[in-house]
Amino acid sequence: MTIDHQRIWNETKDYIFITLGIIIYAFSWAFFLLPYEIVAGGVTGMSAIIFYATGFRVENTYIIINVLLLIVAFKSLGLKFLMKTIYAIIALYFILKVAQAAVPVDAAGNPVKILGEGQDFMSLIIGCCFTGTSLGIVFHNNGSTGGTDIIAAAVNKYHNFSIGQVLIFVDFIIIGSCFFFPQFGTIIERTHKVVFGFCTMVIENYMLDTYMSRMRQSVQFFIFSKKYQDIAQSIATQLDRGVTVLDGHGWYTGQDMKVLCILAKKNESTFIFRIIKMLDPNALVSQSEVIGVYGEGFDEMKVKVPKNNTLSPTPLQMEEEKLQKE
Repeated sequence: MTIDHQRIWNETKDYIFITLGIIIYAFSWAFFLLPYEIVAGGVTGMSAIIFYATGFRVENTYIIINVLLLIVAFKSLGLKFLMKTIYAIIALYFILKVAQAAVPVDAAGNPVKILGEGQDFMSLIIGCCFTGTSLGIVFHNNGSTGGTDIIAAAVNKYHNFSIGQVLIFVDFIIIGSCFFFPQFGTIIERTHKVVFGFCTMVIENYMLDTYMSRMRQSVQFFIFSKKYQDIAQSIATQLDRGVTVLDGHGWYTGQDMKVLCILAKKNESTFIFRIIKMLDPNALVSQSEVIGVYGEGFDEMKVKVPKNNTLSPTPLQMEEEKLQKE
C-alpha cells in the first residue's frame, strides 16, 4: 500500500469509527437517559436540561451552541480537526432525531422507560457506559462530537490534562446549573437530579479515560532473529513503524547478532507477532509494556519550555563551576 493510499485509508477509517461512535452515543442517550430525564454534562446534557425545562428539541439546542463553538475549534485545533468536528456535529444532529423517533412512546406521548419504572440508576449506569465508550471511540479517531469536547481537546492539546479531567470540570458547572431551574420541582427533586447528574459525569468520563488510556498503551519489542533484515523491512513498510537495529553478542554462543528494537501501540502487537511468525517462527521475542512513548507517531510531550530555552545548571555543574572559581 502506497503512502497516499495509506493516508486515504487512515482518513476513511477515522470517519467510519467516528460515525460508529456517534450512533452508539445518540441511541444510548435516547433510550437510556432521556426517558428517565437524567441530567448529564456536555452540550448534549445542556440541551437535555433545556428540553426538560422548556420542551425545546435537544438536537436544535445542540446545533445552535455548536455553531458558536466551532470558531474556537478553528483557531485552536486546526482545519483537519474542524472538518471532522463539523461532520460529527451534523451527523449527531440527524442521528439524534432518528434515535428519538425510534424510542417507543406510551399513550400519553411520553417516551417509554425500557428498563421499567424506578430503574433510573440502572439506566444511568448502562447509558453512561455506552456514551463514555462512544466518546472514546470518537476522540481516539481524531474526532469530536463538538460542544465541550472542543474545549477539552483544546486544553488537552496544550496542557497535560486528560480529556476526562477537563470534561469533569465543565460538566460540573453544567450539571449544577439544573439546581436553579424551578421547572425540575422542589429543592429535594432538584438535588436528586444534580446527584444523578454527577454520577453520570463520573461514570461517563471514567469510561472515556479508560478507553483512551487502553488505546494509547504502548509496547516495546526486542526481536532476536537471523532474518532480522526481512522482519525489519516488513514492519517498517507494512506497519509504518521505526525499527532500531542494535548490536548484540551471545554470551553462551560467543556469536555476534543483531537485535531489533521496536516501539508500537499495544493494538499493533498481534500484527507484529504475525509478521515475525511468518518470516522466522524460531525467533526469540521479548515484549514489555512501557509507561509512555513520546515523539513522532506517539503522544506529544506536553511540558512547558523556558522562554530563554535554557536549562538550569544541575547540582554537579554548580559544584564544578564553584571548584573552577576557587
